[in-house]
Amino acid sequence: MARNYSLSHKLFEEALKYTPGGVHSPVRAFRGVGGEPFFAQRAAGSRVFDVDGNEYIDYVCTWGPAILGHANVHILKALKEALEEGTSFGISNPRELTLAKMVVENVPSVEKVRFCNSGTEACMSAVRLARGFTGRDKIIKFDGCYHGHADSMLVKAGSGALTLGQPDSAGVPAALAALTLTLPFNDLTAVKEMVAAHPAQIAALILEPVPANAGLYLPEPGFLEGLRKLCTEEGIVLIFDEVMTGFRVAPGGAQEIYGIRPDLSCFGKVIGGGLPVGAFGGRREIMDWLAPLGPVYQAGTLSGNPLAMAAGEANLKELFSPDKKQNFARLNELTAQLAQGLVEIAKKRKIPFTGKQFGSLFCGYFCEGPVRHLQEAKKSDTARFAQFFHALKERGVYLAPSQFEAGFVSLAHTEQDIAFTLSMADEAMGKL
Repeated sequence: MARNYSLSHKLFEEALKYTPGGVHSPVRAFRGVGGEPFFAQRAAGSRVFDVDGNEYIDYVCTWGPAILGHANVHILKALKEALEEGTSFGISNPRELTLAKMVVENVPSVEKVRFCNSGTEACMSAVRLARGFTGRDKIIKFDGCYHGHADSMLVKAGSGALTLGQPDSAGVPAALAALTLTLPFNDLTAVKEMVAAHPAQIAALILEPVPANAGLYLPEPGFLEGLRKLCTEEGIVLIFDEVMTGFRVAPGGAQEIYGIRPDLSCFGKVIGGGLPVGAFGGRREIMDWLAPLGPVYQAGTLSGNPLAMAAGEANLKELFSPDKKQNFARLNELTAQLAQGLVEIAKKRKIPFTGKQFGSLFCGYFCEGPVRHLQEAKKSDTARFAQFFHALKERGVYLAPSQFEAGFVSLAHTEQDIAFTLSMADEAMGKL
């Protein structure tokens, strides 16, 4: 039976009159898959419900933060308690200190941390700090790695920019873009050549250690280690953007799994518990260049907002309790069941498909592998993905509405959720 989306359609038509594209974040417009977006009414556990009453098993998980599932009782309780004390102070509050300690205690490379309001803000601030610390202007980033929508980062970016086919945004001055040098991911030789071509000019090298904004692909053996060695030798600040992977794939993020210590790290998503939070932190000697101690300015009225801090603290406390190793093992197991199941279904259906998984993140490309960088990811049949997306949505399973986004699994997902999803995926691939 076809689903009814009449109220979502009405809301979208009205939203188009008041908001560019009818949305407040581009990927929500469904441009990557066609059709119209639905409007969410509520969410609970592993489920999202739209305004027309349709129910979905949700693998977007508010793009990562809902690692415990939606409307978690511990987060709601913490928010209610914090709300009774006020929504915002613009003054330091004890919750900032509590959450800062949790970040520092779990991420060995972070000696000091500063909160902000988004992953974009965290990456923007980390790059500015690296430039101030080194006295250099140029940065290196990798094709398909998305570090938010600050001007310096919107050069061969991923995420929504990639989905819309506009990796280089209008409005970014050419002179500023020229300071951002881009390279293919997993090509260490190209990095060494770029650094040699710009001696003592590179302030920072920023990357997602596991790129999750052009789908999902992994660093080749030796790549991250080679970057760490090169940056140390050349006085370049190595920045890991762990907005997607931080506290989601391990307590210490991807850097814990790979055993690499960056100089600075950027976080968000999970430490916000569903509220807007970003953070950046790292070596003390670099972080102390920030105002008020140093000359690098960064500020924000809502940074350390008590509601966001309360949600983040509750999220991490539950994620790490009673046994954080067991919780992360559970997430990995569920995600592996899903990712491997999709590969097996595609193989049975004789559909070209490359499955990817890293911790509780997953992705499937409709192409033959390998997929090691952006150019190989772009070989995926996006039209086939769009068909698959809509077929799953009609069957009550919600994936990110873009081939070039990762999916997420939460602790609220069950084996039954995974089994149902794979059953529906089998039906959906049978229609391709």
